Amino acid sequence: MTELDAPVPEPRATRRSAWQRTLVESLGAIVLIFESVVTFLGALAIFGLKALPPEQALGGGAVLVLALFLTAGALRWRWGIVVGSVLQVAVLVTGLFVPAMWFVGGVFAVLWSYAIYTGLKLDSQKKESAS
Repeated sequence: MTELDAPVPEPRATRRSAWQRTLVESLGAIVLIFESVVTFLGALAIFGLKALPPEQALGGGAVLVLALFLTAGALRWRWGIVVGSVLQVAVLVTGLFVPAMWFVGGVFAVLWSYAIYTGLKLDSQKKESAS
């Protein structure tokens, strides 16, 4: 019998990862990661339109993109949700430099609010049904 013919062991039903993501974490991370990509493109637009000096446009954009990306990983803690909400305001403020970012920031603020509200609601329902 070769290694390829050997039976595959069944995974244990009781084996669970040490940390399972909640819906708030998953949905919030999806919004923040996608928002970081769009914010990067917005920073390039601010640079291309010369709305700010290159150092400010690209440096500020990089800081905002990095903050969004890192916050996506911090959503397991309550302060991560607060930081994510503050970053929504920061993305909205970029509309001062490129007016289209008011729309982009508004769309992501709505998506963020919906993701957090729905995630919290469904996580609490899941917790209630498990007990």
